[in-house]
Amino acid sequence: SEYYEISEETASVLNKAISENKRIVSVGTTTTRTLESAYNSGFKKTTATTDIFIYPGYNFKVVKAQITNFHLPKSTLIMLVSALSSREIILKAYNEAVKEKYRFFSFGDAMFIK
Repeated sequence: SEYYEISEETASVLNKAISENKRIVSVGTTTTRTLESAYNSGFKKTTATTDIFIYPGYNFKVVKAQITNFHLPKSTLIMLVSALSSREIILKAYNEAVKEKYRFFSFGDAMFIK
């Protein structure tokens, strides 16, 4: 599980974006898990933990795209990013990353997934 906080200001910005039909792009897997866990017909100021496990077949409520670094291929985070795209596309991106010697882990290269 991971701890998160959503401020009143952040909740307001997110709710406005949703009401204006704007795309929500999360930055990082923790943010994705937070937004998906905290959304319940809108956002509100909150402090909580999330134990949501996102994997292929998951129906995203608010996150429509994500920026994240390249995670280890056998991690649960690869399942999360595959849920937003597809396993085939993510594995293709990983093959390219290995071929081009991209860096993995927290301070590595990143990708945009939609």
